[in-house]
Amino acid sequence: MYFTEQHELIRKLAREFAEKELTSEILDKVEETGEFPQEILDKMARAGFFGIKVPKELGGQGADSRAYVIVMEEIARVSGVASIYVSSPNSLSGGPLQLSGNDDQKEKYLRPVVTGTKKLAFALTEPGAGSDAGGMTTTAVKDGDYYILNGRKCFITAAPLADYSVIYAKTDMTKGTRGISAFVVDMKLPGVSCGKPEHKMGLIGCATSDIILENVRVHKSDLLGEEGKGFINAMKTLDTGRMGVAAQAIGVAQGALDEAIKYAKERKQFGRRIGDFQGISFMIAEMATKLEAAKQLVYKTAYLMDTHQDASMAASMAKYFASEACNEIVAKAVQIHGGYGFIKDYKVERMYRDCRVFTIYEGTSQVQQMVIAGKLLKK
Repeated sequence: MYFTEQHELIRKLAREFAEKELTSEILDKVEETGEFPQEILDKMARAGFFGIKVPKELGGQGADSRAYVIVMEEIARVSGVASIYVSSPNSLSGGPLQLSGNDDQKEKYLRPVVTGTKKLAFALTEPGAGSDAGGMTTTAVKDGDYYILNGRKCFITAAPLADYSVIYAKTDMTKGTRGISAFVVDMKLPGVSCGKPEHKMGLIGCATSDIILENVRVHKSDLLGEEGKGFINAMKTLDTGRMGVAAQAIGVAQGALDEAIKYAKERKQFGRRIGDFQGISFMIAEMATKLEAAKQLVYKTAYLMDTHQDASMAASMAKYFASEACNEIVAKAVQIHGGYGFIKDYKVERMYRDCRVFTIYEGTSQVQQMVIAGKLLKK
């Protein structure tokens, strides 16, 4: 209902890429080393995955939100961590530039991200300001043609790998969220450092760490948009980000369902395929139904964005339902595998660890409920 023939061709391209390039051998090595191979990232860049929604004049594909969702879903179906590398330039890191960047900023920072020669991170969360972004304490004090940034960001995806980062800081401490501004910060500037990469449960292969800012001088030309408009920029970016996480969720859930069905057909107990037992078959039926419902929420969100309608509540609904459904579906896939589901030799073990964060990052399930309820109960 939501897709054109062109969208289906994009799905075919992404699926073939994922199945051919993201082999079990490569993904197992990523788990062992904690590093994602640069050669695969280079191939992703050449396939156009880093600029799906970026205008053609900046080297992107100039495609729409539905194309982005499709690629995310198909990559995540095979590898959750690989989908993060697709997500970042198209949503969280590239989004702020597309929303508020001027032509020079887009040319300087967005084009090299699209081509894969540079990496960009999104830094909003702080140790004392997670769901409450307005409680951030990072400051940006004007000093002639520069701003002096001080503070600490945490749980920043790809921070140790990034060349640049979009940093949100308060230019006016008296105005709450209206005092937040956005900056593009070169990670090699004096005073910028990263903490030790976190030892994460899942999504191994894309390092996450703190970013520490100590008297970092950022030129006014790197202010993103207007002073005091950073919070609006972040929230609009997160709408796309939430849709992206929802797309990740349906991708991983589809991969887990595929594995569960395959295993249920192969594994025999008491002289029968375990899929022939009602207990297992009903689990699979429920998994497939919830996945289909989640897909429709995600696809509708992308369609609303593409047709320039308000997609904020839809994005929260999609992120909330899809991430929760994914955790449930993958847990059932592990259960269907029995003891083998607990062993790293089976794909569902990694999927189980990878998907757990989907209900947490880019706004917890509870924050999504707050957004949805707030929209519905607005006076």
